[in-house]
Amino acid sequence: MADRTDAPIDGETTDLLVVGSGIAGCAAALAGARAGANVTLATEASRPADATSYWAQGGIAVTRDDPEALKRDVIDASDGTADPAAVDVLVSGADAAVQDVLIDTLGVAFDEGYGREAAHDEARIRHVDAATGRHVLVPFLEHLRGLSAVEILEDTAALELCTHEGRVHGALLERDGEVTPWFAGATVLATGGIGACYPRSTNPRTATGDGIAMAALAGADVADMEYVQFHPTAFAGEGTDERATGNEPDGSGSTPDRGTFLLSEAIRGEGAVLRDATGERFMPEYHPDAELAPRDVVARAVAAERERTGEVVLDVTPIDFAGEFPALASECADRGVSLEDGIPVAPAEHFLCGGIDVDLEGRTSLDRLYAVGECARTGVHGANRLASTSLLEGLVWGLRAGETAADAGVEAGPEPIEPPELLDRDPALPDRFAAEKFHRLRRVMDEELGIVRDPAGIERAQATIRRLKGEVDAYTRTRTSRALYELRGACVSALLIARAAAANEESRGCHQLTEGAPVDAD
Repeated sequence: MADRTDAPIDGETTDLLVVGSGIAGCAAALAGARAGANVTLATEASRPADATSYWAQGGIAVTRDDPEALKRDVIDASDGTADPAAVDVLVSGADAAVQDVLIDTLGVAFDEGYGREAAHDEARIRHVDAATGRHVLVPFLEHLRGLSAVEILEDTAALELCTHEGRVHGALLERDGEVTPWFAGATVLATGGIGACYPRSTNPRTATGDGIAMAALAGADVADMEYVQFHPTAFAGEGTDERATGNEPDGSGSTPDRGTFLLSEAIRGEGAVLRDATGERFMPEYHPDAELAPRDVVARAVAAERERTGEVVLDVTPIDFAGEFPALASECADRGVSLEDGIPVAPAEHFLCGGIDVDLEGRTSLDRLYAVGECARTGVHGANRLASTSLLEGLVWGLRAGETAADAGVEAGPEPIEPPELLDRDPALPDRFAAEKFHRLRRVMDEELGIVRDPAGIERAQATIRRLKGEVDAYTRTRTSRALYELRGACVSALLIARAAAANEESRGCHQLTEGAPVDAD
């Protein structure tokens, strides 16, 4: 915790600091500017594709004049664990937010008609091909660049929050190796998820959980961290154990090949089916809704059938795959996939349903700190997220939190304090240090905190991650680098997941336990 001081302090100031440039961060920045705040948007991304929102395929859910039906589907998909008040906020704000921001302000040209995805009782998804995220995020960033009230700092990482007596005063930002205190009247974290903690993820490797870790280390409450959602249909061709994005946290850009990519649930919504290695369709045996069952159900079924028969493929021959999903058809063609034989698929880490605990306005337990998007736990998703609600949640809560935070930030104004001292007196990290630690972390997360968990494995994971975090902490005491802080963020987030999993003895949604004795949740 930093100290108050009357002495002049070097640093920058802003009314509202937003960390992260996905749809949630962009929405918060837009709302802040509309509310009259000077906004600084700091993002690790140097291109839109570095943000998880860019990769969102299926689209964004709307009510189609039946909000109660959407609310029921959200709660049912959560296995009855979603917070009804939060779901009310999401559903009541859905149509207006989509119309105002995406259509009227950004001019997103959604496809005609509506798509249907898993666990939705009707077709209500607005989408652009199977690449909705990029068609939203690119114009969103361009719009923000045109606003005089918004300053965008690209390729900029937040390393620590600046706090004093329970209030957040901004953050330490690193850019080009230089660390600068950035003091703000209010701070919004929109840093995305934790995909880098797992070997196979639909997220870019920049999703290291750093915002969650920064908030937790500063004393903010977190919740529901055990609920890690796996998407059931990620491409599973040869060499896709790790997603290749060219943007590894250690800076190496090295992965086995081009990696996996997501095959949207909208494909199954159009009529594609899942088959095992013998060609048999299996989902009707697992759930009455078959391929359109909730994600956690389909993911466990796909994993079980892969283990039982050796392979699962997505059979797209019943639909006009190339006509309906040309971008995905191109990805398959580039990899030599025969659509007649089916597209090999496997589950991959996709979304963290928990995160920094926030209220209906995005406020955290720390004064002047807000969180939105995947790093936040709003209560909407409970134990399992309904398809095509992540962009919607980011948009709705980004607008709400951005306006609320801007009002608070303008009223309070930035108040410089003595920032945390980051030491950099020792030599640079050893070669491959971060890459090797990430490999160890991903291995234990995959083996012990994946789709199905057992109490003994969770206990082993806690012990391993604690040791790994201790090794990383030893380096952060005397070295300052982005790669090291990203690794620390991933280790802290992983440990929070392990602890939450150990504390929850009930199988619900994404947290499924095998038979075994309860584990002490120390």
